[in-house]
Amino acid sequence: MKERNSQNGYVSIDAVDRHVIRRISDFESKEMQRILIIEDEKEMALGLKDLLELEGYEATTAETGKEGLQALSRKAPDCIILDLMLPDMSGYQVCEQIRQKADTPILMLTAKGQDHDKILGFKAGADDYLTKPFSVGELLARVMALLRRSSQFAPDKDLIRVGPNLVDVKHFTVRRGKKERSMSYYEVELFKLLYARANQPVTRDEILDKVWGTEKYPTNRTVDNFIVKLRKKIEEDYRSPRHILTIYGVGYKLSP
Repeated sequence: MKERNSQNGYVSIDAVDRHVIRRISDFESKEMQRILIIEDEKEMALGLKDLLELEGYEATTAETGKEGLQALSRKAPDCIILDLMLPDMSGYQVCEQIRQKADTPILMLTAKGQDHDKILGFKAGADDYLTKPFSVGELLARVMALLRRSSQFAPDKDLIRVGPNLVDVKHFTVRRGKKERSMSYYEVELFKLLYARANQPVTRDEILDKVWGTEKYPTNRTVDNFIVKLRKKIEEDYRSPRHILTIYGVGYKLSP
């Protein structure tokens, strides 16, 4: 057994974990995807780096939030593993700054397992949350799922299927059967953002920033109103949505 210990958690590779890793890897065909690890505990960071490189990823580490943001600017990663407790700033702050620049999937690591802490992480822009201590099998499965979703829902398609609907983001229409409805510019931009982060919560503040940008009039109420407009065009019953879902205390998510 190979194990690296840290004060707040551990990364271990034992016979069971190796079996899990190999079984997961059997279903994954990876190119050299880049993972950025922002973790101040050296033993933990090295353990994660060794593990990910063993699985065929290119892994780099940063010990502080500032170093992590600099690494992100130098070479864009495909996924980020971010520790909540860093010496120079909180993981929440790092996450918020990353979200201002990129939609890179973020897996947040923490010794805090309370729902309140998870909600704060999701509000800051994290895509997934893993509480220490954890098994390497679970961490790898979560990283692979984030990478798979990020690739699957990349907003580079003109025609996007959501349930029985076909959304044409190029021609600003949504079709269900023979019925076609037009979409406004902001409806399409809102839909594209939700689709790019499909099955992941997106906060109202992030929607305002990325869809409306520097416009002065939008508020959280504006977001809610446009969500209702989208639901009326995409949902069979907009009052009981199945695809554009409210994540209470956070924002919204799209479930295609």
